[in-house]
Amino acid sequence: MTQTDGHFVDGRRAPTETQTQRQPPTQAPTPTKTEAGRRFDALAALFDPTTFRHIEKLGIGPGGRCWEVGAYGNSVVTWLVKKVGPTGRVLVTDTDISRVASAARPPVEVRRHDVGAEPPPDESFDLVHARHVLVHVPDHARALQSMVKALRPGGHLLVEDTDPALQPLLCPDEHGPAQELANRLRQAFRALLAERGADLSYGRRLPRLMREAGLRQVEADVHFPLASPACAELETATVQEVRAHLVSAGRATDEEIDRHLMNVAAGEMDLATAPMISAWGRKARKA
Repeated sequence: MTQTDGHFVDGRRAPTETQTQRQPPTQAPTPTKTEAGRRFDALAALFDPTTFRHIEKLGIGPGGRCWEVGAYGNSVVTWLVKKVGPTGRVLVTDTDISRVASAARPPVEVRRHDVGAEPPPDESFDLVHARHVLVHVPDHARALQSMVKALRPGGHLLVEDTDPALQPLLCPDEHGPAQELANRLRQAFRALLAERGADLSYGRRLPRLMREAGLRQVEADVHFPLASPACAELETATVQEVRAHLVSAGRATDEEIDRHLMNVAAGEMDLATAPMISAWGRKARKA
């Protein structure tokens, strides 16, 4: 499985020994946790406020029943628990539940589940939410239909995914050699993702796909982080994980990657992520 920003091959899997044994250049900060953990923390810092804003708008409150699809960490789950309270329910599913196992206490249930290959849970929900999930599920259509099926009449689906093809640059303001190198490495990374089956333009299709799946009142917006410290943290962790793939594929040299990491650590570049498209819709009430 692949994800377009911050996750390579399988973002929920621990980095291999080859990926973790190489240290960054001396000028760059030394990691204190796995690169995957650093990425998840950066993604939460960048995108949690947008996710929370949308869920607030959808009106989820005490007693609500929620299905969180794809568990990269506890931040969204913890926030949902506060919203639904002790009378609510939050089901968290993923193919790898190691990062959220600690959250498995009422009203949270954690369950191993593949949304793109298995039937949906045998219950209905007021909210189904997936962030940075469908883009790396091989059977997009089945996963989307599964989530729609799990909604109660009047329930809401919120799907959020990045669209790297919509804005492919790491440095939109490419005014010098450091920025040029950053964009070239980003292009090399995305070429590898495309070779591994990542759909780099999936996010923009979400509104149409949700309407075709039968949802009503479908809307969407885009969040485009730029010049955030979390962008730099995400870039450093991502490059550290994928550098072996870039080098072995002949798309970058170790010297180029080391130079790029030093540039990022210097804090003088305005880094961006791929835009995250949030799309939401409502299941029709029974007549």
